[in-house]
Amino acid sequence: MTIETTKWDASEFLDSEEAILAYIEAAFEDGDPALITHALGNVARARGMTSIAKDAGVTREALYKALSDKGDPKLSTLLGVMKALGLRLTAEPVPTDNHAEARLAS
Repeated sequence: MTIETTKWDASEFLDSEEAILAYIEAAFEDGDPALITHALGNVARARGMTSIAKDAGVTREALYKALSDKGDPKLSTLLGVMKALGLRLTAEPVPTDNHAEARLAS
């Protein structure tokens, strides 16, 4: 028996600001650059790649390339996309596991 599947597209479900923010936060929490790039691409497609590209100051084609699975966007592109999405990239301390530090010290 063959099971039929359809391709799942996250951009179809990013239909509210809350969903978009939770999705982006989860990607950044994971910390994998490829996952972050993929998530930003999904959000950009959900919002409209052309308008996001324009607001980010890049061409639509350049944005598709930067946010593709093989893309590695420059920091300026990443910041432009975040701003176009109404988000900003911030820095905060990484929580530490005091028990792990104690084990390493001994």
